Amino acid sequence: MRKSFKFWALLPLMLFFAFADLMAQGTGTHVQPLPYREVHIANDVPMPYQYVREADVMWSRIIWRRIELSEKMNHVLALPATPTRGTKSLIDVILDGIHTQGLTAYRARASDAGNEFDVIMTEDEIHVEMGAASDQQVVEVEPGVYDTVTVTTPYNSASINSYLVKELWFFDKQRSVMDVRIIGVCPIRKYYRPDDFDQTSPLYKKVFWVHYPEARPLLARSQIYSPYTDVTNISFDDIFQKRFFSSYIFMESNPYQRAILEYETGLEVLLESDRIKTEIFNFEQDLWEY
Repeated sequence: MRKSFKFWALLPLMLFFAFADLMAQGTGTHVQPLPYREVHIANDVPMPYQYVREADVMWSRIIWRRIELSEKMNHVLALPATPTRGTKSLIDVILDGIHTQGLTAYRARASDAGNEFDVIMTEDEIHVEMGAASDQQVVEVEPGVYDTVTVTTPYNSASINSYLVKELWFFDKQRSVMDVRIIGVCPIRKYYRPDDFDQTSPLYKKVFWVHYPEARPLLARSQIYSPYTDVTNISFDDIFQKRFFSSYIFMESNPYQRAILEYETGLEVLLESDRIKTEIFNFEQDLWEY
């Protein structure tokens, strides 16, 4: 009898909440298209870095990598071309972060060496670097009546075909590990001159730099797009931190501040990239005795 009494006592309360939920769905204020709530990525936070003391860093080197989006492994950074199912490409995530969440963009220098994070760019400057343009044109608004109007050409985020990644490799003697920290990410735009009608001579421009530690919270909440499944549970921060991308070394810190392309050509560029990679690997291995 006691159990029956408790059930009937709670029945009005249960009916009230069920009715309130139906009313909310009926008014469109609570529409859940999936049978579960998507909270894994939306509420995710980046995993904190291991604390490192300056005194424990016994060796370090700055490396610039280039990630080509044309490579199969890197397609996830360029997909989708337009926002789909709540997912965006990496460049759209970064641009949205700059526009709505206060992410800072810094002017990209002609040289790849030095401090990339000293000159802040405005959104208008970013749009121009992305290829947006405005032009004055004379149009006929009425028969025999002409007027000058401003025609605006928006930027196309699909023009981003690669990224530069600046990272610091260092050996932490306290933990006895070779570690890496990504410092910044720079999208590179591919475009053509107006008189290159056949588009045979592409040009490349570094658009802006974002400081990766500042962008990590945004990237950790942004799920990648997969053409094979709607559920990936992998964020852009996971892609970078777990090194799920293909790249080659574009430049290393050197007294001449020269990129590899400035002193090597063709196949020699990849060979020099592999030489630098092997040098870092050998440095760590030489610290151990077997």
